[in-house]
Amino acid sequence: MEANIAILSILVIAVLGRANSVAAAACFLLIFRLLNIDNFIFPWLEKNGLFWGLVILTASILIPIASGRITLLDIRKNFTSWVGILALLLSLFTTYLSGLGLQYLTIEGRSDIMPALILGAVIAAAFFKGVPVGPLVTSGLLALFLKLIHKY
Repeated sequence: MEANIAILSILVIAVLGRANSVAAAACFLLIFRLLNIDNFIFPWLEKNGLFWGLVILTASILIPIASGRITLLDIRKNFTSWVGILALLLSLFTTYLSGLGLQYLTIEGRSDIMPALILGAVIAAAFFKGVPVGPLVTSGLLALFLKLIHKY
């Protein structure tokens, strides 16, 4: 029952904060729990959900290339501009941070921090027109910060 209340709270906050992706995810999880199929679905989602979510997200981002709206010439021009080079460097850094974040949440077992990450994402979506796709990067920033302060 406590888990249902927690997920319902996240759902309410997400709806109020207009974080539709978080609200949809909370709805799915709550429905799985209420239908009593969570013991079957949750382990699979926990193991495979991130991978398949990233596959779908990446595929949607690649649609302009796959559809031909972005050509090889456009790509070449992009990689020779300062904006394209900066985008590449920032992508390297944020992908590195995502890896740190995933390690922090899973290998180091700090998934208890996820509610704070979700709340921050929902607040940013509601008040700063953000898109709540950054919990892995955020946890990576947190892990990097914690590594830095523990070194000194």
